[in-house]
Amino acid sequence: MDTKPLEEPPIAGTEVDTLLGALERNRRTFAWKCGGLDAAGLTRQHPPSTVTLGGLLKHLALVEDDYFTGRLHDRELGAPWDAVDWDANPGWDWESAADDSPEQLVALWQASVERSRSAVAEALTTGGVDQLAKRVSRDGRAPSLRFILVDMIEEYARHTGHADLIRESIDGLVGEGAPRGDAPA
Repeated sequence: MDTKPLEEPPIAGTEVDTLLGALERNRRTFAWKCGGLDAAGLTRQHPPSTVTLGGLLKHLALVEDDYFTGRLHDRELGAPWDAVDWDANPGWDWESAADDSPEQLVALWQASVERSRSAVAEALTTGGVDQLAKRVSRDGRAPSLRFILVDMIEEYARHTGHADLIRESIDGLVGEGAPRGDAPA
């Protein structure tokens, strides 16, 4: 398997390449919507919503780590997630983003994405998308890797829609796909 992330899902590729390509396209578009902004841009809201691009970056970094490190491989999450009392602070990822610099937020998200790519590549060396995650939910069920990938694609699609509206309100940037080579991933 090629280790370079796909920029687009292939028009007639394998299931794995189609899922990974769709996820990468969503990641790239999300990065483009968040890119090149200062702290004021990343903390700007689009009322009545309180969602910010910085909050989205930090939230998606958490989701990347939770899905692929935590659920898929049943490994403990590292910093900064391991220091949070999630019961007392369930919205910590969203709220604490305002305290982070743009560089910190982008680096956190990029590192989470890289860990996720590695986690998926590792899983694919031992099986396909039918394999079950190692961590089971409270009801005793474990999602397949296919389910996790589709759920992550949906997570990005939903939040990229939020990012689209917020970014347009900041500087008018619109569009549905990141120009090639324009967004960090």
